[in-house]
Amino acid sequence: MSASAEPTSPPQPTAQVRGSLIPALPDDLAVHCIALLPRAAHPSLALVSRAFHTLMCRHPEPLLAARRALRRFEPHILLSLRPPSSASPLFFLLLPNPGWPPLPLPSPPIPVSSSASAATDGNRLFLVGGSVSAVPAASVQILDPRARSWSVGPRLSSTREFAAAVAHSGVLFVAGGCVPSSPFWAEALDLSTPHAKWRAVASPAHLREKWMHGCASLAGKVLAVADRGGLAYDPKAPPAEAWAPVSSVLDMGWKGRAAVVEGILYSYDYLGQVKGYDPDTDSWSTVEGLERELPKFLCGATLANVGGLLYLVWEGKWKGKGKGKGNGEVRSMVVIEWASIRITRVDEGRLRGKVVSRDTTLFLDVPRGSTITHCIALEL
Repeated sequence: MSASAEPTSPPQPTAQVRGSLIPALPDDLAVHCIALLPRAAHPSLALVSRAFHTLMCRHPEPLLAARRALRRFEPHILLSLRPPSSASPLFFLLLPNPGWPPLPLPSPPIPVSSSASAATDGNRLFLVGGSVSAVPAASVQILDPRARSWSVGPRLSSTREFAAAVAHSGVLFVAGGCVPSSPFWAEALDLSTPHAKWRAVASPAHLREKWMHGCASLAGKVLAVADRGGLAYDPKAPPAEAWAPVSSVLDMGWKGRAAVVEGILYSYDYLGQVKGYDPDTDSWSTVEGLERELPKFLCGATLANVGGLLYLVWEGKWKGKGKGKGNGEVRSMVVIEWASIRITRVDEGRLRGKVVSRDTTLFLDVPRGSTITHCIALEL
């Protein structure tokens, strides 16, 4: 009698992986896949499910870490708007692609006024000084837009408002915004050192001004302009030769907000023209070709270098009906318009611009009459 074969149990089905984001994938792999998508797709993805909304809007840390690991950086615009009834500005993040809505960012822990200065090291915003209840502040607040969180940095050696602030070669430089006689009229912070403290930067007293209305990093130097004249600081020069007045040509043409793109400093003048300053020739040139593509005058216009393009951002006007809920009042909103411009150099140092894209962005539930205070380009 042959031995009876032992009964074999049927094969057990393999346990299926059901993630909260994509059911067929574990969450860590799903996050990796989502990180490969452009940020322009994030607002739509946030509507897919509660899990997607949590990943995109409430707890984006895993997605941000995956994008950093994949080096998926994209240019963004950080914009701050000052409501008419509040001294402290509101912060938003914009992806410079048409149709992308603004993303509100948290307010800084110290509610400083719009007299605070703003600078960036590429992916962080430094909010320097300002005033609290009309009293100048010495605070430095750091925004990490990737984590949507603020931290408090080392305090300035002197309280400041309306100062010049710019990050240059890994160092944050601040000048002015305090009494010119202050021994800390100019100071610097090494951004590569975690626990660095501010150090005074020696400067000649006869060149100092109190209020600064523009600053930039150009041709290896830090430039700052005031109501009367401007200064150029060369960090590599001997201390006795580091500071010098800017040329009269630069000073006469630069009055306010500016941006540097491919070694040219661009500014927007009161006549509604975009101009570029070439430090090699010490001359300004009007950017040609924009007369028919942009409005004649752009209210509150500011500029930024976004991915190698010159972005012009200004306060627009709502042309729709935008009524409130049955009360006949105009809905609370702000209209911001922007245009991206590719500029090329043509014969004899002339500059020619071409509008690549243009869009209108609505900031809903932001008080009417709010104005642009800062416009900063970041890589996120």
